[in-house]
Amino acid sequence: MEEPLVTVYIPSSNYGKFLTEAIESVLRQNFMSWELILIDESSEDNSWEIMNYYKNDNRVSIYQTEKIGLPSVANFAISKSRGKYIIRLDADDIFDENILLVLSNYLNLNEKIALVFPDYFLMDEQGVVYAQERRQAIYFNNHLIDAPPNGACTLIRKSVLDEIGGYRADLGAQDGFDLWSKIREKYKSANVNVPLFYYRRHGDNLTERKSFILNARRVIKKDSIAKNLNQSRPILGIILCRRNYDHVLDLWSQSLGEKSLLDVAIERCLNSNIFDKVIVASDNLETENSLKKYTDPRLNFFERRTVDTIRSRPVSESISEILERFDPNFSGISVLSILQAPFLSKGTIEEVIYSLLYNDSDTSILVKEVETDLFERTPYGLMQLNYKGVLRTDFDSLYIDTKTCIATKNSILKSGALTGSKVVSTLIPEKENLYIRNARDLKIANILITGRNDD
Repeated sequence: MEEPLVTVYIPSSNYGKFLTEAIESVLRQNFMSWELILIDESSEDNSWEIMNYYKNDNRVSIYQTEKIGLPSVANFAISKSRGKYIIRLDADDIFDENILLVLSNYLNLNEKIALVFPDYFLMDEQGVVYAQERRQAIYFNNHLIDAPPNGACTLIRKSVLDEIGGYRADLGAQDGFDLWSKIREKYKSANVNVPLFYYRRHGDNLTERKSFILNARRVIKKDSIAKNLNQSRPILGIILCRRNYDHVLDLWSQSLGEKSLLDVAIERCLNSNIFDKVIVASDNLETENSLKKYTDPRLNFFERRTVDTIRSRPVSESISEILERFDPNFSGISVLSILQAPFLSKGTIEEVIYSLLYNDSDTSILVKEVETDLFERTPYGLMQLNYKGVLRTDFDSLYIDTKTCIATKNSILKSGALTGSKVVSTLIPEKENLYIRNARDLKIANILITGRNDD
């Protein structure tokens, strides 16, 4: 039997109700040199039965596995594949009939490209198309490298997958981001701005499991930049306090459960091994006394000038003075950990640093996506800023800087600025974005911590 050029694999874990459409979309391809691998992950629905409808087609192979997770299924498919190129189709999605023709031709013509992915249509659970997602061209408009290809419906050279050892199987998600992180420094990727598959959005999608996804991306970033971390030291965690100019005197001393806000901020930094120094800066020497209960030698106090604590004064001035003592060469990274964000986790603060280094950026911030409609006034009326029309691109989303954490290369701070020209963002987990601006916010934070409302 002649070797196929393309291996398509479709895993199914209880997606039997969509599976037939997915399989048939492969059979309808305007391209002949393919094989199809069907993998049932011990489904409890009729997935196995549906797959067996196609067992007599000599282009189709059928397998069953335990519930081993998507990356492990992908590695299993690689081991069984015969094609020069490999592509995954999720069991709830549908190929356009020309996807294999277009993407394989692209790789044939561009030998230095490791993978290529298309735009796509969005459809609902019933298969009704309601939008088109368009990716900006890589290397032309999209200069940041934090926008990886889709895990599914991306055509990849099998030789590249073999070279990198396939997918990491310990995370169970983000196979596209994992692949992108492994190849981005050695190989180029590409996208074609033609919608060539139909992505079904429904409540069971893996992409709906936001916390799971965010954690997987965090681990991949961490491992990707591990070899460069020591070259960016010292890494300083900075906590700025002041006596005045908040809704209460010495906000840092306010109680959150059994601890002070300052204690919470200090401990999440000290609990991380990534910091070389943790510096608490305040214009009130009582703050220094509160540090005496800690024995970690990385913890330091810096006396801040009162004039630098007024609300309109750039915090970069205080940080620059701190750096003159703790990083006089301005060669490391400073992380401003805000004590008004008490639910910010150690892992999220570390990810701000990972994102900075992963993208080779000047500054890294935490953001949340704007879900409501935003408009600006124009001479012709209101114009929506966060476009939600039928045709959307990856540049249409708007984000809010949560002001909860920022990491900046100290070379930027040496110039007097807090942020550089190249800023990268990380989505903050929803449960961590509470910011204490007033007495009401502090009360809410205490209710969340203690579970009690004493009123």
